[in-house]
Amino acid sequence: MRSCLPVLVAFVALASVGSASAALDSFRTPSGNIGCMYAKFSGEPAYLRCDILSGLKPKPPRPSSCPDYVEWGYGYSMGKTGKASAVCAGDTAVVPDAKVLGYGRSWSRNGFSCTSLERGLRCRNASGHGFFLSRQRSYKF
Repeated sequence: MRSCLPVLVAFVALASVGSASAALDSFRTPSGNIGCMYAKFSGEPAYLRCDILSGLKPKPPRPSSCPDYVEWGYGYSMGKTGKASAVCAGDTAVVPDAKVLGYGRSWSRNGFSCTSLERGLRCRNASGHGFFLSRQRSYKF
């Protein structure tokens, strides 16, 4: 699949900009198949992105805004409010050395929350929208 280096380089570069402040956090499931990144940059809305290495099931249609040279169908992203959308990106949010969110454990930050279960990962935002990711199926709500 994709390398996690581009997304890490982008986060580090943006976080180190002189006057900009950033809040960044990442985690992964115990299987290593799902990884998430939370980002909040000064003056920008917070967002959460989660990718699944085995791909979304079923794989959504390619968004018209997604260029041919960029992958899609590996994750969802969402803002603090509003609906989640399929990710169209050339990087991944799965960081092999991110902290592990153990099964039965939850993560929350700034209106976002995710719960890691043996059957998959469920995340939601402050307005109650979100997504579920697993090897068997994925959906947004």
